[in-house]
Amino acid sequence: MEIITNLKGKIIVSSQAMPNEPLYAKECMEAMMASVINGGADALRVAGARDVKIAKSFNVPVIGLTKPEKLPDNWKEVVYITPTLKEVNELIEAGADIIAFDGTSRDRGNCTLDNVITRIHQAGKLAMADISTLEEGINCSKKGADIISTTLAGYTKESGESTEGPDFELLIKLVSEVNTPVILEGRIWEPSEVKKAFELGAHAVVIGSAITRPQLITKRFKEGAI
Repeated sequence: MEIITNLKGKIIVSSQAMPNEPLYAKECMEAMMASVINGGADALRVAGARDVKIAKSFNVPVIGLTKPEKLPDNWKEVVYITPTLKEVNELIEAGADIIAFDGTSRDRGNCTLDNVITRIHQAGKLAMADISTLEEGINCSKKGADIISTTLAGYTKESGESTEGPDFELLIKLVSEVNTPVILEGRIWEPSEVKKAFELGAHAVVIGSAITRPQLITKRFKEGAI
């Protein structure tokens, strides 16, 4: 639990790329992680066993998860973040300090949330539940998740359409309803939003696209200029 305590008030950078993107190459991901660490990132959130192993070469906490090589067309309806014990075990073996998983109430076949959280704890790791609604956050907290994150807010059918910026409303509700540390993640583009998150009680903040997805950063500037 010392890791969670040390993350209070800190910034976590999500360093990820899909296999069909230029930055997915191993040397590119390693350079990206080194760059954000040099910039002051306090922890890394990465996808896949390969990138967990890369991230472990840096002296910061590592949050590991898995995603499919290509998201399905019905990605708003299905569990795809660390969906089964197979993926959990891959991340454990790779050395992730914290394992992030889909904490929604959607069907995940024969693998339940209890199975996932229990296995993570058996391995001496911390369980981070990526949720999309208040009810899901409360449920995961009751089941023993060590961290609740707003990662999937606006990206599931249950949570509706995404807001233009971070889901501060969900953050406020979670902070008031659960004793589990709450991390704000999703659609953070400005330093002022990070500051606001901490003022509202976020334990830590995860920033991804605004730092590590050049194609999305470029697209945002182009669309804003036209």
